[in-house]
Amino acid sequence: MKRLTITAGLLAATSLSACAYFNPPPVESATVVEVVEEPAPLEVRVHSGDFAEIQQFTTPGGASVWLVSEPSIPILSLNMAWKGGEASDPEGLEGLTDAVTYHMNEGAGDLDSLGFQTRMEDLNMSFGCSASNDWTSCSASMLTDNAEDAMALIATAFEDPRFDEGPFERFRREQQVGLKTRETSAGFLAWQAASQALYPDHPYARTTSEESIAALTPDLAKEQMRKLMVKDRLLVTAVGAVTPEELAPMIDEVMAGLPETSTLPETPDIVLPELEPAEPIVVDLPQPQSLVQFTGPGLKRDDEDFFPAFVLNYTYGGGGFESRLMKTLRIEKGLTYGIYTSLSSGEHLQTWGGGGQTKNESAGEFIQGIKDEMEDFVENGVTEEELADAKAYLTGSYPLGFDSNAKIASQMMGVRQDELGIDYFDLRNDKVRAVTLEDVNRVAKEYLNPEDYLFVAVGQPEGIAAEEFETEAEE
Repeated sequence: MKRLTITAGLLAATSLSACAYFNPPPVESATVVEVVEEPAPLEVRVHSGDFAEIQQFTTPGGASVWLVSEPSIPILSLNMAWKGGEASDPEGLEGLTDAVTYHMNEGAGDLDSLGFQTRMEDLNMSFGCSASNDWTSCSASMLTDNAEDAMALIATAFEDPRFDEGPFERFRREQQVGLKTRETSAGFLAWQAASQALYPDHPYARTTSEESIAALTPDLAKEQMRKLMVKDRLLVTAVGAVTPEELAPMIDEVMAGLPETSTLPETPDIVLPELEPAEPIVVDLPQPQSLVQFTGPGLKRDDEDFFPAFVLNYTYGGGGFESRLMKTLRIEKGLTYGIYTSLSSGEHLQTWGGGGQTKNESAGEFIQGIKDEMEDFVENGVTEEELADAKAYLTGSYPLGFDSNAKIASQMMGVRQDELGIDYFDLRNDKVRAVTLEDVNRVAKEYLNPEDYLFVAVGQPEGIAAEEFETEAEE
């Protein structure tokens, strides 16, 4: 800051005589004028696309931001994400990152849990955090008129989180309930069997236990928070009636209390093992239906065959009633209420899988029907009509993901996390349209061989020879 002092006085001539004395003129008091240096203007790069105009900039504090200014809706939606998540939990402390995210809106500074929640209600805002294997994320929505106060509250959550014993004990109780619930959760048991069969020694395969939950403490959670939420790994996306110049200081206020950096354990890549021809794994669970899940190798987002696989998946099992698996196994054979497939393209694990439920007595026929459809894709591929229908739906439905500020902010964050580039929204539909029949049929031959898939059935399935899987509870 520059300081400039200006002294103003009255300069007057005085007459002198033998009997006169000097009487100094009155002097006006000093006036201090403070000249404040204006902050350097933000360097904003603007990408004008078909879906939105995205403004890309870095705040003075170093946060990387993508912003869509939308003046017509007086709401600001904000997403923040940091690389590093549940896979970074130390062995024996599974659930630690979940404890962090649970408590981010459970009190900060002078506000306990009730006070924090009440303050959010007063501001008509929402704020919460979550975690996945590889990411820790927070999101917020607020009225633009209240944005400064709302962001100040969020800043307190990052700078001075409380992790009080009361909410922490509530977290422990909820986790203990979850441990009991998952003993009869077909979805969890299927995931557990598949992960133990495919990547048993990887952090992704670890789960919470009574021992790990009991070992968690508020101090450990606060320490983990300071490792996860740091300045140099922060990504921000925002949509609302705000300019970059208005948003930047609010973001910097939020991140001011975060550490500069931290070191987290490296997460190794997973290469799925080559499966020997085997019968499905069966997890015994007394219930009238069997959940069947199947998992095979997938593709990374930057793989040249990702979009052919994405289009193929619609016809395979991702297109609801338009998919082959649904038409054959539900409509024609009546074996299931629903069946789906999806691609999972994480940084360290890529899979292509799906699942559905069927009566115990039809489980063998259901599994064989899935394999038969896979083999038909491998041998005969898809038709021109199926390809045209898939591309029409995937391109036509895409704008539905941009019909609210929160959805746009979330879409942008997904693109940032997958490093797809700021022009992805403009290129995505063209990539779908460019997929050819030759492309999808080549991918089907490579990826839909049923011998490459692990099948897991949870229930009391009939009609299959199976490898039994013991759950931790049974052990």
